[in-house]
Amino acid sequence: MKFAPFVAAAIAATLALSASPSQAQQYPTKEIQGVIQWGAGGSTDTVMRAVSPKAEDVLDQSIVLQNITGGVGAIALNKVASGKADGYTLLMGAENPLLYKVMGLGTKDYSDFVPIDILARGTGILVARPDAPFDDYKSMIAYVKAHPDEVKFGSTGPGGLPSVVTAMIESVEGKLPVTFVPYDGDGSALTALQSKAIDVMPAVLGAAIEGIKAGKMKPLAIIAKEPADQLPQVKPITDANQKFAKFLPWGPFFGIFAPKGTPKEAVAKLQDAFKQAANADSFKTLMKNRGFTLMNINGDEAQDFMTKWQQNTTWLLQDAGLTKASPETFGIPKP
Repeated sequence: MKFAPFVAAAIAATLALSASPSQAQQYPTKEIQGVIQWGAGGSTDTVMRAVSPKAEDVLDQSIVLQNITGGVGAIALNKVASGKADGYTLLMGAENPLLYKVMGLGTKDYSDFVPIDILARGTGILVARPDAPFDDYKSMIAYVKAHPDEVKFGSTGPGGLPSVVTAMIESVEGKLPVTFVPYDGDGSALTALQSKAIDVMPAVLGAAIEGIKAGKMKPLAIIAKEPADQLPQVKPITDANQKFAKFLPWGPFFGIFAPKGTPKEAVAKLQDAFKQAANADSFKTLMKNRGFTLMNINGDEAQDFMTKWQQNTTWLLQDAGLTKASPETFGIPKP
């Protein structure tokens, strides 16, 4: 049967309109790639591998996780940002991209993404190898100053948690005469600490806590104003010097992001799936045991949190003289 051209066009338009809701409901129709921007065994990796199975159940689709390291996470971010915005490739990252522009690490950051879920935030901790010749923060500082360039600090690159914590310390104590040794994440750095390849590591409590409990590393200070419930015997860094209080509370965070332009229907389904996953008792228990604080936020709430975090941290690094460009250059106001 033949139709007049205008009739055929009307039928095609009607079919397209009727098909689009169905297609949206079908998402996802294939496996989803989750690109983790840090190495295996670190804090980001731990959080993402814990939350993904429940999200898979909600979506009724596999989420295949891949660790892509390098460039303080920039390689993974650029890979996802330059790919298709179709909901099938997600960035599973930490806070670092919010510092890329001021640190000269790239032109892209989380402003190029939609936050699917900010899952949790962590607490920093300063740890040392078990036989290090110091047992707390004050004795570490004294030893470092008495033995210039002898103590080896683990690092994950400019803008990583160790660099921010070191910036805090140097703002209070002056320039640290230590040797920095780079790693692709806190997982590999903490392994190096246990093998005595380095002496000190500023890390995330969640990544270090099992090693501390096993006696494979010793805690020097919690990077907070109060002790952590999981390690109440470890003193907060403000006990050593109250000047740290102006920087705190501060800590890393872990989130899932989709490139801007991802269909709204896909974003909504992903947000719902990961919100349910982060609400699961098993995930909540893991976060509590590891010293992470559950957040489970998205949309405007997630964006507001990241905006404040970026302001506080970029200006901390700027004041410490560690940035390549002032936050003002990128319209980041001083808090």
